[in-house]
Amino acid sequence: MGFRSLQDCVRSLAAAGEVVRIDHPVDPRLEIAEIQRRLFRDGGPALLFSNPRGSSFPILVNLFGTRRRVERIFADTLERVRRLVELKIEPQRALERPWRYWRAPLDALTMLPRRVRSGPIMAHAIALDRLPHLVSWPGDGGPFVTLPCVYSEDPAAPGTRASNLGMYRVQLAGNDYDPLHEVGLHYQIHRGIGVHHARALERGVPLRVVITVGGAPAMTVAAMMPLPEGLSELTFAGALAGHRIPMVRRPGGPAVYADADFAIEGTILPGTKPEGPFGDHLGYYARQHEFPVLRVDQVRHRPGAIWPATVVGRPPQEDTLFGWLVHELTGPVIPTVLPGVSSVHAVDAAGVHPLLLAVGSERYLPWRRSDRPAELLTQASAILGQGQLSLAKYLLIVDGLGAPGLDAHDVPAFLAHLLQRVDWQRDCHFHTETTIDTLDYSGSGFNAGSKLVVAARGPARRTLGTDMPADVPLPSGFHSPRVCLPGIVAVGGPAIAPQPALAAPDERAIWSRCATADWTADIDRLTAAIGPDHALGAWPLVVVVDDPGFAAARLENFLWLTFTRSNPATDVHGVGAGIRHKHWGCRGPLVIDARLKPHHAPPVEEDPQVSARVDALCARGGPLHGIVE
Repeated sequence: MGFRSLQDCVRSLAAAGEVVRIDHPVDPRLEIAEIQRRLFRDGGPALLFSNPRGSSFPILVNLFGTRRRVERIFADTLERVRRLVELKIEPQRALERPWRYWRAPLDALTMLPRRVRSGPIMAHAIALDRLPHLVSWPGDGGPFVTLPCVYSEDPAAPGTRASNLGMYRVQLAGNDYDPLHEVGLHYQIHRGIGVHHARALERGVPLRVVITVGGAPAMTVAAMMPLPEGLSELTFAGALAGHRIPMVRRPGGPAVYADADFAIEGTILPGTKPEGPFGDHLGYYARQHEFPVLRVDQVRHRPGAIWPATVVGRPPQEDTLFGWLVHELTGPVIPTVLPGVSSVHAVDAAGVHPLLLAVGSERYLPWRRSDRPAELLTQASAILGQGQLSLAKYLLIVDGLGAPGLDAHDVPAFLAHLLQRVDWQRDCHFHTETTIDTLDYSGSGFNAGSKLVVAARGPARRTLGTDMPADVPLPSGFHSPRVCLPGIVAVGGPAIAPQPALAAPDERAIWSRCATADWTADIDRLTAAIGPDHALGAWPLVVVVDDPGFAAARLENFLWLTFTRSNPATDVHGVGAGIRHKHWGCRGPLVIDARLKPHHAPPVEEDPQVSARVDALCARGGPLHGIVE
């Protein structure tokens, strides 16, 4: 059966050499985070720091750091969940292959949370400031809980059935928080807790929340699963854990996960306080903004509690494996939710939300051969109407009927297929003045920006170049064109003013910098210079960046720069651009301005002094030698 506690999981993985105990004192401020990043990069083991400085509790990192370890953690249950998904898609399979699905009724029972009177989590009470205080990046505004499970119940229908379990950022100290009684609760647009909070405000009642850390690894995965609204994450957690999730129900408050390692119970207060900055999953610092505050009533921990932690930052990081697991479990469901769509890929290297790739299908009028997208646009609208997929800035969709076997997860093949077929005069469809990810600072305001849908079908219309001439004439300030992928060139552009400070109480001051947009004149000079006979004229996609060598060095670099540093409505340009019937298009190459701009947040960077200290820990004779590079 699946693990019922984090302690059981750690013991099992340690016996297999997948968890290593480190008794040497290590600093939770920056050092542990840097060690975690190196561990993940090298495919290393999970580490249990038994003696972190300033903490009474051991800290565990890199638990989900490799596919092999994730598969080992859920070895008893992954296949069972897959079979439940298969039956969800095609219930008749149970009759056609009863021997394959004989366990399905038993597995389905594990999806029902179990009400209990008490549990290990109720054993000990402590002060809030005794929790481990991990800081991941030098510019962070304080210590954060990086693997929290935030539990709330619907005020209109209390109980586990309509509950929500989400992974929302929790700031433990810093800014204006009372270090003994308050934590920051950062939840973003399109998150389930927002529905509960809105209903509590409508009813004039407080919203009680329980933040748990640790417990069965299935609870951590369930907290970040993009499940449909109204479906409790506790049901998914039970299936993945292989047992019913025990919840301690008390009068007058939400249930508490009985097997958690830690629990922070409290009430969301009226009003907000500044939260952040925080190095986030797009690879930049999320600035300080106003977010709800949780007034802490009680902090508990179980005997032998372990504090699991991770680091978020420029992908790939450990949460990349969460995305892989989501695809493994939910990928087969996509055609049932999005008819005609065979695969959707939220590209991790681009920060997840900025870029979606999708393989759809043109099934309309099969007797009439056409290269004009039709059903692809219907499918694109359906994709953008699905929960967190609606936060996408760029959605690129192609017709899979013309390319059997094409998968959105094969990024180079997908981009080549699209660029061979796209007609920039016809296939660009903008959504302006709309919502984007809260953490994305490329837009025109907080949660505000634009989207671009590119839909391409039909036969190939061009051959993609792979070589760039040595001497390419460029306007002043532009330099060093480099080939990133077939058909894609990165060009260095004139530098723009540096980014503003991280803490910015006056958000309008940040976004007003975007309104000036005086840097677009640079791009106008470039597009005007690219004529039919210009060396760049045959390349369908040109990206203007600060460092073309960096952009071209790796696929991940190109994806990160291009899609995290551009807002379609202001940063997508084109050679021979024009508007016809309110539709924008261009005759020549599409040009994306992906330079850092004044309103962007600065990228996260490691502290050189901390890096040197970790180097010493990893050197010959150091406590991490042979474990961490």
